[in-house]
Amino acid sequence: MGSKGKSDLAVPLTDLEDYGSRLRSIKDRMNRTKKTFESYKDDIGDGGVYDSLEDFESNWEDGREDIGQQLTALANMSDAVVREFKKLDNKLDKKANDAVKADKPKGGKDGGK
Repeated sequence: MGSKGKSDLAVPLTDLEDYGSRLRSIKDRMNRTKKTFESYKDDIGDGGVYDSLEDFESNWEDGREDIGQQLTALANMSDAVVREFKKLDNKLDKKANDAVKADKPKGGKDGGK
């Protein structure tokens, strides 16, 4: 325990629980750049701009694959951290409850006297 009774280890599980899905969402949006560019093709007007966007998307494909793999790995790690901390928390909770039950006097309200 740290100072003032606070734990030395604090994991924001509520934030971390959403982290994996947010990373997967980023990957999905990143992989839709071509469709996004295509959806604005008629609004752009100048064909040169669209051609430049298409070139960018094509060149971006190699890097996007690497980044996508890294995002997936980070999302999986995040999910694993949450899962393992919840398992640990449940295990510690069970041990604490078992210890409290073992310390309670047996035999009713007066402690069995």
